[in-house]
Amino acid sequence: MTVSVFKILGPVSDIPLGEGRSYTVDGHMIAVFRLRDGSLRAVDAVCPHKGGPLADGQIDNKVVVCPLHLNAWNLATGCSQSGQPPLAVYPVRVDGDQIVLGD
Repeated sequence: MTVSVFKILGPVSDIPLGEGRSYTVDGHMIAVFRLRDGSLRAVDAVCPHKGGPLADGQIDNKVVVCPLHLNAWNLATGCSQSGQPPLAVYPVRVDGDQIVLGD
């Protein structure tokens, strides 16, 4: 999915540091993670292996680990660290106190 326009998802305070949340954007589920350094990453929210909820996965500053089968993906590139298909990565930023998805 391509995000062609800005989408305001809500206040950044909705995502605690070190956690993720899922958002529906144009009928597509996207997981947004707020890393411990305060930066944001956004990827597909559904694990391509068995449909696990990636926003519920464990994260560090580089990867998300699916809570169902422990497959891992790089949050910056979407590349799998465990032999699974890649995830789409989306541009995301904070504007004021709002999470903004899109270029």
